[in-house]
Amino acid sequence: MSELIIIGYDDHATAERAQAKVIELQRDFVLSLTGLAVVRVDEDGKKHIDTPGSIVGVSATGGALWGMIIGLLFLVPGLGLLIGGAWGALAGVASKAGVNRSLRERVDGLLTPGKAALVVMASKITEDKFSAAMAEFGGTVLKTSLSDADEKALAEELSGTEA
Repeated sequence: MSELIIIGYDDHATAERAQAKVIELQRDFVLSLTGLAVVRVDEDGKKHIDTPGSIVGVSATGGALWGMIIGLLFLVPGLGLLIGGAWGALAGVASKAGVNRSLRERVDGLLTPGKAALVVMASKITEDKFSAAMAEFGGTVLKTSLSDADEKALAEELSGTEA
């Protein structure tokens, strides 16, 4: 099971400080990251995604899954209408896994010009320690869980095979 946590902040600097804290928490074994990014929106409304390369992509499948989730949440508005075929199927599987239109709309609501969000995907997390450590940064928290079965279905859809 993986946890997908998105924390919205009023500015990019706070999101970057929160990201540094998450990296520290991983070193302290409070969580095991499978993905980490800061998404910021400039004054023109353009989204920028910064990921620490050493954290993301524990495996090729994990990296592909992380990339697909980032794409669904931040890069492809109206995915079902704009892109057919494989992406439409991925969006359907992702929606069943909890990465649905409602979550995407709530994420979009956090990311207005000048704002930023920290995106954390963890395969293991000690919730109370994580929450206590992140409380100093404030922010608006959105969270969903991806079951092992959901992750497997997404990975299968990404690879075009059945495991």
